[in-house]
Amino acid sequence: MPRGTLAGQLATMGFADTARARQLIAELGLDAVGPDARVLEAIAAAADPDLALAALARMNPDEELRSALRADGGLRDRLVAVLGASAALGDHLCRHRADWRLLAGGTPFPPKITADEQRGELLAAVGATTPGDPASRLRSAYRRCLLQIAASDLTGADPVDAVMAGLSDLTVAALAAALEIARAELPAGSVPCRLAVIVMGKCGARELNYASDVDVIFVAGPAHPGTGTPDEAAALRSATALAAGLIRVCTRSTPEGQLFPVDANLRPEGRDGPLVRTVASHLAYYERWAKTWEFQALLKARFAVGDAELGAAYLDAVTPLVWRAAQRDDFVPDVQAMRRRVVANLSAAEAGRELKLGAGGLRDIEFAVQLLQLVHGRADEALRQPGTLPALAALAAGGYVGRADAAAM
Repeated sequence: MPRGTLAGQLATMGFADTARARQLIAELGLDAVGPDARVLEAIAAAADPDLALAALARMNPDEELRSALRADGGLRDRLVAVLGASAALGDHLCRHRADWRLLAGGTPFPPKITADEQRGELLAAVGATTPGDPASRLRSAYRRCLLQIAASDLTGADPVDAVMAGLSDLTVAALAAALEIARAELPAGSVPCRLAVIVMGKCGARELNYASDVDVIFVAGPAHPGTGTPDEAAALRSATALAAGLIRVCTRSTPEGQLFPVDANLRPEGRDGPLVRTVASHLAYYERWAKTWEFQALLKARFAVGDAELGAAYLDAVTPLVWRAAQRDDFVPDVQAMRRRVVANLSAAEAGRELKLGAGGLRDIEFAVQLLQLVHGRADEALRQPGTLPALAALAAGGYVGRADAAAM
């Protein structure tokens, strides 16, 4: 094909930098009018064709991958969709070229793996006897799982609620592995303790997105009788070090990049309060000092990792307070004022088109659903759902929201 014709074709296909695209096609040895025509068509169909083509070139595909891309339509669609949507996953595939096989069509896709199996896979990665930083191994294992979720999402193999749940389960699995790394990094002689990690927000609701912080609350206590010291203060110091270590494992930079931000600022007193508290300390705070929005946040609280008995004790203690929050003085004005503060923090240029926080955006839907949950969930336990979409469905089923309104939201 004449050079000028190829440039025009590439521009029509959606490539922004046609000169660079021609160069990369030549470097890859792609026959744009022969056996690689479908490969180029798939690249052009990606969210960002230029990003997809550049990432494929950096992968430096061998003959096995080239042949697979020509013959396996499922692999072609999944790999190119990922490369055209995520620079981070493209970087991972450049570092770990063999991981493209996870997207091949020889087995059912997406692979059916349970949350427990996923957790086992990540724990095995950090417990491996191979040399290297366990935090880097965790990131590699995490991104291998993330790669498959993203490919399922981008090619429509899984619906949005399954994708959000999968991202949430993968995050909890990563927290479990990070906790094991943090435990191994505790100083020698640390007093035994118990620690439960409660996930909040989108992770707690199993509605996580790709770029979200992971909101957590830490609950601590002394080790069980007979296994450690009864000194609560010393145990809390160990638990604080363990919680801080978990955050550090998730956020520190490694050759494999970062994992995800962990935000513990939903805890009592926010960043000014202690990182960990006992169940009794949490309860005392919520009974005396908590604001309405803090009970609203607790709608999505869910035990994630650590000491399950301690996590259950925390939820048993604070959950009844959530369903009494609507009896507080000025409950509705408090919720409305909180929403106004969120909007007020947006610039005038953003307010009208901010998908998450702007008027009519995602946060408005969340606030409306949570307000109705807190008001009517006192008497109707069917509304006690951590997820926004299940709660909205329950509100519609109970007649608290019109079905047309629920469908629109």
